[in-house]
Amino acid sequence: MKEWIKDIAIAVIVGVLILQFIKPTIVKEHSMRPTLNENNYIFLSKQAYRFHEPERGDIIVFHTDLLQANGQEKLLIKRIIGVPGDVISIKDGIVYRNGKALVEPYTMEGYTATDMEEIQIPDDKVFVMGDNRQNSIDSRDSSVGMIGENLIVGKAVFRLYPFDEIGLLANK
Repeated sequence: MKEWIKDIAIAVIVGVLILQFIKPTIVKEHSMRPTLNENNYIFLSKQAYRFHEPERGDIIVFHTDLLQANGQEKLLIKRIIGVPGDVISIKDGIVYRNGKALVEPYTMEGYTATDMEEIQIPDDKVFVMGDNRQNSIDSRDSSVGMIGENLIVGKAVFRLYPFDEIGLLANK
């Protein structure tokens, strides 16, 4: 009995330590298709930006002011398109960063339907978009806007489910 209690205590301590670094998450929406689909089970690195800044292409989960149907805060998952100092614009279905057209093979349709005038990303903010551009509430929408780095929960780093897609999530 004493050994059982010891084993359980060790397991609890290890579990708590692991959860300080990673956060398991289930994707609930379809805004990141085809990269991530509904019900994908992923792990977030909660410490990813402790020693360096967010990077273009990172897939992040962040807090928003949006509410779920049950009244709770809605977390969103999106890809970082622009970092502080970048100038982002969208014209004729193409996203431009610092005047250069982005090659975005990860997007659902291969184009972005909405046009957007040039905006410069301020310090401590990032510009995010879903990979399923026609079905994504993201930085183009005033209800989300640019994301403060302090609102980032973590960087998506690993997909556990579905099992046939298990592996690291690479920046593209």
